[in-house]
Amino acid sequence: MCQINVVVERDGERNPVMESVTGLEVTPEGIVLSTFFEEPLVVADVHIKSIDFLGGSVVLAGDE
Repeated sequence: MCQINVVVERDGERNPVMESVTGLEVTPEGIVLSTFFEEPLVVADVHIKSIDFLGGSVVLAGDE
């Protein structure tokens, strides 16, 4: 099973948002992140900048 760590990049800084993410959905409200044991988290005003499948990370960039 593949679990991903998600960070948000804003103003050149990367801040962790959620670890062990099992689902990611793009919605009109923002990007919804899901895990096994936490409530889904909506991250608004971002877009997917990059996905590193081998490294297990997703970088979301803040919309300017």
